[in-house]
Amino acid sequence: MAIAQAHVPVVVWGGGTGGVAAALQAARMGAATCLLTPGSWLGGMVSAAGVTCPDGNELSCWQTGLWGAFLRALRRAEPEGLDHNWVSCFGYRPATAEAILRHWVRAESRLVWIPGCRLLEIGRSGDRLTRLRVATPEGEQGLSFDCLIDGSDRGDTFPLAGVAHRWGWEPHEAWQEPSAPAAADLARDPFFAAHPIQSPTWVVMGQLTGVAPPSAPLLPMPDPFAGSLDRFGLERTLTYGRLPEGMVMLNWPLQGNDWGDGLQRAFSEDPAQEQELALDMQRHSTAFAAALEAASGGWVSPAGCFPDPEPRPGGVPEGVLHGRHCLALMPYWREGRRLIGRELLTEQQLLPQDGGCAIAPLPRDREGRCSAVAVGNYANDHHYPGRDWPLAAKSCRWGGRWTGTPFTVPLGALISAEVGNLLVADKAISVSHIANGATRLQPLVMNIGQVAGLVAGLSVSLEQAPADLGPDLVQRALIEDPQAPAGPFPLWQLSWHDPRWRESQLSLIDRPERLTEAGLLEDLPQADPVKGESEPLERLLRGRLLGSVSEGYALETSDGPLPVITLEPGLDHWLRGLEAPRPVELVGCLNPAGPWLRASRLVG
Repeated sequence: MAIAQAHVPVVVWGGGTGGVAAALQAARMGAATCLLTPGSWLGGMVSAAGVTCPDGNELSCWQTGLWGAFLRALRRAEPEGLDHNWVSCFGYRPATAEAILRHWVRAESRLVWIPGCRLLEIGRSGDRLTRLRVATPEGEQGLSFDCLIDGSDRGDTFPLAGVAHRWGWEPHEAWQEPSAPAAADLARDPFFAAHPIQSPTWVVMGQLTGVAPPSAPLLPMPDPFAGSLDRFGLERTLTYGRLPEGMVMLNWPLQGNDWGDGLQRAFSEDPAQEQELALDMQRHSTAFAAALEAASGGWVSPAGCFPDPEPRPGGVPEGVLHGRHCLALMPYWREGRRLIGRELLTEQQLLPQDGGCAIAPLPRDREGRCSAVAVGNYANDHHYPGRDWPLAAKSCRWGGRWTGTPFTVPLGALISAEVGNLLVADKAISVSHIANGATRLQPLVMNIGQVAGLVAGLSVSLEQAPADLGPDLVQRALIEDPQAPAGPFPLWQLSWHDPRWRESQLSLIDRPERLTEAGLLEDLPQADPVKGESEPLERLLRGRLLGSVSEGYALETSDGPLPVITLEPGLDHWLRGLEAPRPVELVGCLNPAGPWLRASRLVG
C-alpha cells in the first residue's frame, strides 16, 4: 500500500522497539498503518541501539506475545544459539534482530514503513490529535489519522502536540514511593538537577579475537574508565555481553560507557545541541572501546556490524544490514518524557505483596476493573554517573538464580489522560521516574507496543475511543491473538507452551482474585518437569545433582561441577523439592560465559 492518501487510520511515530511492535499489531488487527521512523533501522533497543542482551521476561511463563515470538525467531535464526553471555539468558547479533523485524513488516500488506523521517508538526483539535507533518528523504508528507501511537524512546510527540507529560524526578511526597527522594532533598541536592533522567549509553560493538585474553590487563584503564575492571576483571567484563561469533556488546555501567552529562540537550528545541550531545556520547564510547582494546592486548577490537546511519531516498535496501561501523545507530535511552495517562504506574505497583516470589498487586482502573495488560519482571535498576540510587528490593531466588518478581502494566498507562486518540508504545508510558527503572526493558516494551497496536486496531474497527475499550476486551484479544498470544496476568506456574496456558489466562479475566499472591491458581496442578521446551542446540547431560533454593544447583559430571539454572516453572518446582544429591539426566543448553547449563527439562 503506497502512502499517497491523506488519511491513514493508525500512524505510529518513532524508532523504538515498542513502535515497530505497535505497528505490526495494528496492521494484524486489520487497520491500515503507517510507521514513521527517524532512523534507517526498525527495532530500536533490540537492534538499532545494539542492546542485544535483553533483560527481564526471561522465564518461560513471561515469554509470551510478540516478545516470545521474537525470542523464538531469534533462536531459529542464530546458528550458534543465544547462550553466550552472563548478563542475560539471550544474546544475538543486531542484524539478526533487524532481519526478523523487516521480514515481519514486509508480511503485513496493511503496513507501510517510511524510514528517515523528521517530525515537523502535529495538529490538535480539542481533545483529539488530527494530523501530522513529517519530512522524509523524498519530501514532506502530511497525514491525518484516527489514532496516533508514540513509539519513540523519549516521547517525541508530546511537546509538538502540547500533551501533558512528566520529566525528571518526583518527590516521595507525591505518591509515597519507598525509593523516591524527599522534596527537601530534591530542592537542595544539585545531583538531581544535574541528572534529571537515567543515563543513556551509546552502545559500541567489539569482536573477540584469539583463544584467550591475557590473565591481567596489559595496560591500566585510563580516566574516566579507571575502575571499570575492578569488580569483575577483564575477561568477565568483556564476556558480560558476549554474542554469537565472538561479538561483544559494550554497554558497561561500572565506570564504563554510560553517559550522564548535559542530557537536557536531548530535549531542547535546538538540533545543534542534540547533535553535540550525540557526538559527546559517541566519543565517550569509542574511547572506552579503545581502552579495552589496549588493556586486552587486542583480544577485543572494534566490530563493524552497523551500516551507514543516514537513511537513503527510496527506502533501505534489504541487504544493507551489516556494515563497517562499530557504533550503534542510535543511543540506548533509558528514560525520556513520560505521559500523564489515565492510570499511573508507581513503585508500589512493582513490589511483591508479601516478599519472596510474590507478585505485585494487580492494577485497578477508575471503575475498579482489573486493568493488567502486560507482564514485566525486571528487578528495577537506575543508572546515574558515580552514584548508585538505592531501590526497594523486588528479586527472589528462582530456578537456581536471581530473578525479578513480576508486576503488570495497566491499560490506562498507555492512554493519554487528556487526548483521546493518543497511545504510547515504548518507555514514555504513564510511569513514575522510580518505576521507569523496571518498565524500560526490551521484552516488556515490545509487549507494551503490542498492546498499544491492538488497542488502536480495536479502536478503529469498533469506532470507539481507546479509553472507551474495556480492559476485559483488550485482555481477551491479547490472549486469543492468533499470531502472538500474550498473557496479561502474572501466572507464575505455567510456561507459554503449556496446553493449559490459554484457558488459565482466560479464566482470570472475570475472576482475577483467583490469582494468589504467589502468582498461582491453587486448583491448577504444577507443570510437568519432563515437558520443557525443545531447542535446536540442546544436549543431554548426566550426573549427580545437588544444591538448594538458597544456594543454587550444580550437576557433578566427569568434567567437574556445572552450575544449573532453569527458566521453566515445572523444573523449578521439582528442584525446590531436592532434599539430597541424586543422579539425574537433564536436557538443556550450555552457556560457557555463565558458566551454566540452562536446563529445560528432566529426563525420566
